[in-house]
Amino acid sequence: MSYYISPRFLDKLAVHITKNFLELPGVRVPLILGVHGRKGEGKSFQCELVFERMGVEVTHISGGELESPDAGDPARLIRLRYRETAELVKVRGKMCVLMINDLDAGAGRFDEGTQYTVNTQLVNATLMNIADNPTDVQLPGSYDSNPLQRVPIIVTGNDFSTLYAPLIRDGRMEKFYWHPDRDDKIGIVGGIFGEDGLSHTDVEKLVDTFANQAIDFFGALRSRIYDEQIRNFIHDIGIERVSSRVVNSADAPPDFRQPNFSLPHLIEMGNLMVEQQKLVDDSRLVHEYNRGALRSQANFIPIPAPNHEARFTDRAPLEAQVITNFQSIPEQSGNGFKNEIYNEVSHKNISEGIQPYYRTYNNGDIHHGQLTTTRVTPEAINQMRDILASGHHIGIDYVDQIRFATGGWRSFSTHAIDDMENAIATLEQCLVEHTKDYIRLVGIDHKVNLRVMETIIQRPDGKIGSL
Repeated sequence: MSYYISPRFLDKLAVHITKNFLELPGVRVPLILGVHGRKGEGKSFQCELVFERMGVEVTHISGGELESPDAGDPARLIRLRYRETAELVKVRGKMCVLMINDLDAGAGRFDEGTQYTVNTQLVNATLMNIADNPTDVQLPGSYDSNPLQRVPIIVTGNDFSTLYAPLIRDGRMEKFYWHPDRDDKIGIVGGIFGEDGLSHTDVEKLVDTFANQAIDFFGALRSRIYDEQIRNFIHDIGIERVSSRVVNSADAPPDFRQPNFSLPHLIEMGNLMVEQQKLVDDSRLVHEYNRGALRSQANFIPIPAPNHEARFTDRAPLEAQVITNFQSIPEQSGNGFKNEIYNEVSHKNISEGIQPYYRTYNNGDIHHGQLTTTRVTPEAINQMRDILASGHHIGIDYVDQIRFATGGWRSFSTHAIDDMENAIATLEQCLVEHTKDYIRLVGIDHKVNLRVMETIIQRPDGKIGSL
């Protein structure tokens, strides 16, 4: 089977690897190349194809090896594999690279629920040290004065914004965002179905039919086509005898004829797979679990009330209160909201001389009851509403004053938020827990997992809603 290699991908990896083995006077070459992008787009597989094409040998480290019960083991493993790869260059007489798959899964910090361990810190520090001194990489407890062969490092991941910011700065890591265009997809899918008699025109139609799907969808689709023959094989043998026939049998392995790879059949199977994807997305059990956890917090108070009614709570007077009736949150429909009626009422608080704000939306499809928020301003609600109206999801980040200058933002929300109720509740909790930090709202294009807008809504001086 002949697989397609994207010219852009081949060019980026070939230049980075070759540049790290050349002596360029007065030029500081980044040691690490970070290949990032959406899940299932074939980042690791394209790397393997490039390595095979160039005749490069690879030493692998998985993101799962970057954690251990013993502190320091993952950092030592990275140093050991790097030294082994440097020695391999001398022994084999060819270019070799160290490749770390899914670095963000092993060393990233996705949200406040992700544990940040000593090993995570040591992995980040070790990679930074190797990037700064690629010919002087020592093992703990020993010292070798002989300089090592410089070895380029290739890392893959989905979201490098979860990594330690100094690690991914340009002097240490060169970034390459891999998002295959239509031509790349046609070439890759054509290679997947290369032995199945699918014409180039059919490949184009298949790619266009499932334009929003990742590359691995088409590999899974090809595997799905064999299900019918395997099902018939199980019925013929008998489900009680399948194990002994497949694993422990003196007979020849079962032989399957080529299944029906016609375009209509592929589209039919593909639609069944897409339907299963939608069922996962629509179940949203994690949203229900997280919403239940948020409601147990003291600052998330649902108040039963008739529709469109705003009322005071029994809380002490605060600077401002925003009461949102979630029986009337706007319904998202593709590119915008519908059936929206906007109300804003001010009321004089005689004891404090403050004017709380009340905001109501009209739509009866979300929840009965009412949510009281004491910190989320009308401006912040408007911004979240605009993000959802654009068809995007909402993220919430925070950073302290020290890390603000280095861009060390951390995600507060455990997932991208796609409804106003959860958005306001999560932002409320973030504002309560991070009163002295910067907080920003993020618009996320969930189809390509790309941040499209960022707005700071709180600064450490206590100003909320300042941009």
